[in-house]
Amino acid sequence: MSRGEQRLGEVATPGSPGAPDAMPRPDFEALFRHLPSPHMVLDREFRFVDANDAYCAVTERRRDELIGRGVFEMFPNDGDAGRRLRESLDEVLATGKPHSIPLIPYPISLPQTRGGGFEMRYWSAIHTPLLDEAGATRFIVQNTVDVTELQRLKEIAFGPGEERAADKSVLLQRAQEVERANTLLQEEKRNLRDLFMQAPGFMAVLAGRDLVFSLVNQTYQQLIGHRPVIGKTLTDALPELRGQGFDDLLRQVMRSGEPYIGTATSVFLQRTSGAPMEERFLDFIYQPMRGADGTVWGVFIEGSDVTDRVHAERQQKLLVDELNHRVKNILVTVQAIANHSLRTTADPASVRKDFESRLVALAATHNLLTASNWRATHLRDVLMVEFQPHGAERYSLQGPDVELSPSEAVALGLLFHELATNAAKYGALSAPEGRIEVSWSVDDAARLALEWREGGGPPVSAPARRGFGSRLIERSLKGALRGEATLDFAPDGLRCHVELPLKGEALGV
Repeated sequence: MSRGEQRLGEVATPGSPGAPDAMPRPDFEALFRHLPSPHMVLDREFRFVDANDAYCAVTERRRDELIGRGVFEMFPNDGDAGRRLRESLDEVLATGKPHSIPLIPYPISLPQTRGGGFEMRYWSAIHTPLLDEAGATRFIVQNTVDVTELQRLKEIAFGPGEERAADKSVLLQRAQEVERANTLLQEEKRNLRDLFMQAPGFMAVLAGRDLVFSLVNQTYQQLIGHRPVIGKTLTDALPELRGQGFDDLLRQVMRSGEPYIGTATSVFLQRTSGAPMEERFLDFIYQPMRGADGTVWGVFIEGSDVTDRVHAERQQKLLVDELNHRVKNILVTVQAIANHSLRTTADPASVRKDFESRLVALAATHNLLTASNWRATHLRDVLMVEFQPHGAERYSLQGPDVELSPSEAVALGLLFHELATNAAKYGALSAPEGRIEVSWSVDDAARLALEWREGGGPPVSAPARRGFGSRLIERSLKGALRGEATLDFAPDGLRCHVELPLKGEALGV
């Protein structure tokens, strides 16, 4: 029965709203009448709206005597029991939440057919609200249950006449003790349920041979996107799990009675209707649950979502692998610089100076990459490493902001260092009025085109012999980078044209 959607006594028939055509519904009014335990329904003024056969039998009243009459009119009590009953009903009316009385002694007036008067009885009562569409309490359902232990105490108390008063005192004391014990048990039950529902790890209980959800906590609901699962099997509640092996694992635990532990196990979940499948990683245990006779009756699921941890571990491994790769590349680059420096220069002092300057250039580019966690750096920053020592009036840079991958940044950093060193020794930067202009663009295919132009320096002529610097410039972008650099020794100044397909992306002008 939902909030105001179906009144007490209505029967949902096939084809009616909320009732699937293929699923017949029982006659709820007949079901209410024949419930074995006493139930009655009160309105907001605590007047009887309905009462089932068991309630009429236990109170020895006909249904037509009760309907429309107030509960305190039919069963008056100005003492402590009447006060507690009214407080419980008021609580449900005010909060819209169930309230229970673990034990309450409440005398019932006897009909005239039994001589009238009152008979003391002891009850455990549960009051449940039926809410209207606005969420307010419209009716209150009371389920009253005779407490067996107290019934036996009552029989003892109403024994032989001389012991009757003493036994009544014992009865009241025993009743109060039982009430306190029941109250403590209910409090412990609430605490355990709160602990289960609010646990940081996900928890669920699947019961029966068909493994039907009987309990899930809030963290489990968050994991599956707050879908209704109670009363459904695993694959009916979470159909995307079919074929992922979890249903087979649960049934294996049921058959063997042995727990199963999963570590960083991949699971694909559709956490929102219509959304794509999302991969999560879970640490979990499937624990068999046994009855008093040792038979496995269900599986307890407990675990945690470790997706962030798995992603972090994968990222760490990727970084370590990348670091190893880059260290090898650096050593190869250093070896090449050393070999060419030694082979092309006879003067030891010059070899040392050239070698050290090239290592410094390599280190400067690596500093840029370290600042960006070796993800990428910007073309303009790589150029500025070489131009900053010469003053802003000696160069101009023009082009969009371009992001370079680490391999691109290292190769271009060495290339720019050789060009800047050559310009300082023989080209534009060796003369007071010399100047260098660097411009670049990126086309739709993400291909970088860069022009290095020198002017205002001494006249330029092609060298008789190509040194290491020239060979490094022309060869540095080939191979894996699939780029090229060409030198033009024009008389008015050196020019270098660079073409390079980018792995990074142009960030805009």
